[in-house]
Amino acid sequence: MTAARSSLSPADRPALGLRERKKIQTREAIRSAAWTLIREQGYHATTIEQIADRAEVSPSTVCRYFPVKEDIVLPDTGNPAPAHRPHDRPADDTSADPLHRVLCTALDLGADDDPETARMRTRLMAQVPAVRTRMLESMTAAGRTLCGTIAERTGRRRDDLEVRVWAMSLVGGLMETALYWAEHDHGDDLADLVDRALTTLEQGLPRDIS
Repeated sequence: MTAARSSLSPADRPALGLRERKKIQTREAIRSAAWTLIREQGYHATTIEQIADRAEVSPSTVCRYFPVKEDIVLPDTGNPAPAHRPHDRPADDTSADPLHRVLCTALDLGADDDPETARMRTRLMAQVPAVRTRMLESMTAAGRTLCGTIAERTGRRRDDLEVRVWAMSLVGGLMETALYWAEHDHGDDLADLVDRALTTLEQGLPRDIS
């Protein structure tokens, strides 16, 4: 499964100003410090104060970018850098594969992170209830955004019951896929698991023909 890309080339994208670049650098420094500390001593032992000290910022700065500690280990949806949006796909593209890409773009698990970070994130989701709850809240909000994409592609209203049920089914399916991946020691390919989850949502459970 290949992640969707923006139709704009890097040269066509608007340049970020100094303020935006500094925000990105600060967010990245905080995240990098947090992941380093979590690798060294575990999630629960890692404090906001320690993260701030390692990132060379104040604790209030950490909290300004990430209101709670759990937000630091979620996929970075707050980065002000220009990003591809699901509805950038051509309107006449109705193949199944763009649906996969739309889902993975709208409900990103951190595909742009290094593989170890992606594994650590899903492991925390499986092991730390607070992280799992915060991830579900984040993905639910993303699911509301996904309603707009589905509505655009189906000609329905975004608040139609069918659109909302389909979008939130995708959210729940991806959440369970991430947990399954972690609970099985990341032995499967995540892209393959997402494909299996979407196939199940599209076709239902296979009938027992025995």
